[in-house]
Amino acid sequence: MIRSMTAFGAARAESAEGTLSIEFRSVNSRFLDVNFRLPDDLRILEGPVREKLGQALARGKVDVRINYSKTKSAIVQALDADYMAAIAEQLKAARAVIPDVAAPQLADLIKGAGNSDDPGFTVEVWTAMCAQAADQALGEFQANREREGERLAQGMLESAAAIARIVDEVELALPQLLDEHQKKLAAKLKDALEAACPTGFTQITGPELSARIAQETSLFSLRIDIAEELARLRSHISELQLLLSGGQAATSRNGSSKPQAAQGKPGSTGKRLDFLFQEMNREANTLGSKAGSINVTRAAIDLKLLIEQLREQAQNIE
Repeated sequence: MIRSMTAFGAARAESAEGTLSIEFRSVNSRFLDVNFRLPDDLRILEGPVREKLGQALARGKVDVRINYSKTKSAIVQALDADYMAAIAEQLKAARAVIPDVAAPQLADLIKGAGNSDDPGFTVEVWTAMCAQAADQALGEFQANREREGERLAQGMLESAAAIARIVDEVELALPQLLDEHQKKLAAKLKDALEAACPTGFTQITGPELSARIAQETSLFSLRIDIAEELARLRSHISELQLLLSGGQAATSRNGSSKPQAAQGKPGSTGKRLDFLFQEMNREANTLGSKAGSINVTRAAIDLKLLIEQLREQAQNIE
């Protein structure tokens, strides 16, 4: 399954103690990088959430935001008279030593009456709420990543089809290229002989001239032989299609492919694609250096442009 590294997921959970919300946002990154934004009271929840993300994601920069609101306790709805009297006595004693001590605010009195140890925060309850919200948010998050990954894969398959068409066109044009070179070579030899000696053709037999032309054509064909590069490009295209369909394959330098299962644990699809595009770009460069005509040169340039587009799209794939 192809997944994008750019996605968003959010969820919330509720209990008698309050409400907890969690958000996941991610962008592309070479490695898995998880950053948390959460209140200090919920810092204990960071470990479980980080573990969930580590099991579900291979790489990407993920921002996790967790917020909560507690249900107000009934104990603070009324201020106890004895508590108020005790506060008044303490304030009187303090002012006996420091006369300008200010009276406590109403919010401070309510907080004190509700117990500063906050009995309404039960770690087990909030941990369970966080697990519930994280599972829901992660489900939405993964679904978004898969949908975006499917769109990326479709675009890359279209580029791969365009590359395959260019390879076919270049291969079909090779015989014509050799034929045109042979004709040009024959014309050049004729012009050179006539310029050197107007009666030179009377001294050279037809078989000798044909042999010379065949020899030069053979040397030219060796110099522009790109059959190996075209075969490797086809192999890379096949592997690209396999990777984008969810398979795992490995390409060797000679263009052969074999299942990744034989290589051990599969790695990141995005990283494998990046390596594959490096190989494809190398073949396109060799194709350009061996170009025997302007059409082949243009084909090599078009190939490099398409490969670069593929590389840019692969930057967002996990």
